[in-house]
Amino acid sequence: METGARKEIRALLGSAPRRRDLLIEHLHLIQDRYGCLSARHLAALAEEMRLAMTEVYEVATFYAHFDVVAEDETPPPAVTVRVCDSLACQMAGADGLLKGLAATLDGDVRVARAPCMGGCDKAPVAAVGHSQVYHASPNSVAATVADPGAGHGLPDYRDMDAYVADGGYALLRQCLDGGRTADDLIETLGDSGLKGLGGAGFPTGRKWSIVRSYPGPRLMALNADEGEPGTFKDRYFLERDPHRVIEGMLIASWAVEAEAVYIYLRDEYPAIRELLLAELAKVEAAGLTQRTQVHLRRGAGAYICGEESAMIESIEGKRGLPRHRPPYVAEEGLFGRPTLVQNVETMYWVRDIVEKGPKWFADQGRVGHPGLRTFSVSGRVRAPGVKMVPAGITARELIDDHCGGMADGHAFKGYLPGGASGGILPASMADIPLDFGTLDEYGCFVGSHAVMVFSDKDDIRDVAVNVMRFFEDESCGQCTPCRVGCEKAVKLMENGQWDQSLLRELGEAMRDASICGLGQAAPNPLFSVLDRFAEDLR
Repeated sequence: METGARKEIRALLGSAPRRRDLLIEHLHLIQDRYGCLSARHLAALAEEMRLAMTEVYEVATFYAHFDVVAEDETPPPAVTVRVCDSLACQMAGADGLLKGLAATLDGDVRVARAPCMGGCDKAPVAAVGHSQVYHASPNSVAATVADPGAGHGLPDYRDMDAYVADGGYALLRQCLDGGRTADDLIETLGDSGLKGLGGAGFPTGRKWSIVRSYPGPRLMALNADEGEPGTFKDRYFLERDPHRVIEGMLIASWAVEAEAVYIYLRDEYPAIRELLLAELAKVEAAGLTQRTQVHLRRGAGAYICGEESAMIESIEGKRGLPRHRPPYVAEEGLFGRPTLVQNVETMYWVRDIVEKGPKWFADQGRVGHPGLRTFSVSGRVRAPGVKMVPAGITARELIDDHCGGMADGHAFKGYLPGGASGGILPASMADIPLDFGTLDEYGCFVGSHAVMVFSDKDDIRDVAVNVMRFFEDESCGQCTPCRVGCEKAVKLMENGQWDQSLLRELGEAMRDASICGLGQAAPNPLFSVLDRFAEDLR
């Protein structure tokens, strides 16, 4: 073992615990400090944490945001520029931006393609290190390379003082002081119709009851790792009103008697991480976390970790591989304990529902579709962004009434109702209510409510290939149907003439045999094109 590397790792970790579940956090420290993960530092970290080198290496190489460098390899350049090439950014000119950067940037700079960064409404997006550049151009990216810290401070959010002045944390204090019961809260949430808004749509009150039914000790995880192309609503809430989410989270942890809460935040949101660290310290100082510890964990660039069991594996310091089920995470989740997993937006609504009553929330939606929904809308519309609207709204209403209509020169051709995995529907099917279950008969779903709109100027083949290429890049590789299926589908779809029968057979195998939702849903856009855009394939 190299003495210098051992000293550097010990100095970097300082007094931090050397627990296995902190492995990814420690890898982040090394990556942030040295710009890569060298073989000597990985060996020193393995020794310091008393782990096998293979355990450290397999985790380090799994996540896209870690640059692992072998002993005989040259370290990466000092600056890395990542350009998002997911669907919204591709429609906004990501390919041209990549070519422009290749001609503009020089020196010790690396330019690379990257998956969705959560800024689809500001496409195209690039990241210089951790500093994101919205509506990026070669010149604006070059300016950020020259001065990475310029214009990238904390967002203008409501801090704890402002939140408390508006009645914040009064409900949590009632819960902690015995003024509320968990059964009453669970009943209220059930009556409101609130569902998990991360994509699955499972009734929230019922989920709390299920977790409470298993013997403790129990834990909770807040999933803030939205990585679905087209999805940026959780970012919207955390950048503006983080304490409403935190209070909902702490109420949920109180209701299920969770000893600790783990917030899993995607690594593309460094400003949110900074503000959460500051505001969570205030919450703790106010005595509001006396019954539960709160831990903030960084993702590392793996879409698969949005799947709840893969997220739990990552929080435990492992590769983000989805677990076989049963048992479900409600029974055996984090560290083998019953675990409540909730999404950011779901927790945002808890306080309002309890304070204003379940009928208030339910009445916000259309008939048969209780509640409010937050849609992330991107693509060929005049005013993309986060739209808070009644559940059961249609895509046409979203576009015409909330997004200013289609962008100039573009005619509405189709849309993705639920991000990359939710399938694709033509404009002729834009009057279907958007809610959980309403699109099942069409082979689509709303998922995380990410609506991506494309026009007559877009080739449906390019749309489908872009989405399938994303799944190819993001497959965790654990199961053959997904790992090989996505790769083969991309190759077949990139051909001029699609072999439709072979693509159907491949997609059905992926849907039937993949371990988790990534592989099972990846063929949805493919089937949508085959079934509803056949004229575009001729």
